[in-house]
Amino acid sequence: MPAPCNGPAPEKHWYYMIFIGLGANLPSEAHGTPLATCEAALDALAAAGVKVRRRSRWYRSAPQPASDQPWFVNGVAEVAAGLVPADLLALMHRIETDFGRRPGAANAARVIDLDLLAYGQMVSAAGAALRLPHPRLHERAFVLYPLAELAPRWRHPATGHDLETLISALDGTQRCEPMEDAPETP
Repeated sequence: MPAPCNGPAPEKHWYYMIFIGLGANLPSEAHGTPLATCEAALDALAAAGVKVRRRSRWYRSAPQPASDQPWFVNGVAEVAAGLVPADLLALMHRIETDFGRRPGAANAARVIDLDLLAYGQMVSAAGAALRLPHPRLHERAFVLYPLAELAPRWRHPATGHDLETLISALDGTQRCEPMEDAPETP
């Protein structure tokens, strides 16, 4: 049975498979290209005490829904943190703000986007402010392909579907491809 999102704070020695999605399609003033900005966001998480265990390759993906904005750089990182999900998400939002992200229209171009995709097997209660797993995770090629690299046996905590099933259910219009010139997984 999935664990609820509320409850005691995880102890630092507990191991949860925590996945964070990263994306950018605009250069940032401080970090440069979208790829460099995503790499800097991983460094900022690490500097804040979040251990970046590993990450997928970087992917180029067309904006969703389709638009004329630039393509995104996307990836997924598996992290470990001694923070409850709400505190981890708050940290991620602070990093986004520090990197120059400002509130705007949904699906707009952005200098950085950090999404808390999954925190162990936690599943949010209906109507919860923090939704786990991420409510659109299963609809996004730019999340599912990199996640399949990191955890090919991972199952969606709410539905129980494996990644192969989730990927095969994608509508087929999403364009997402590994970036050949990007550094490999550390």
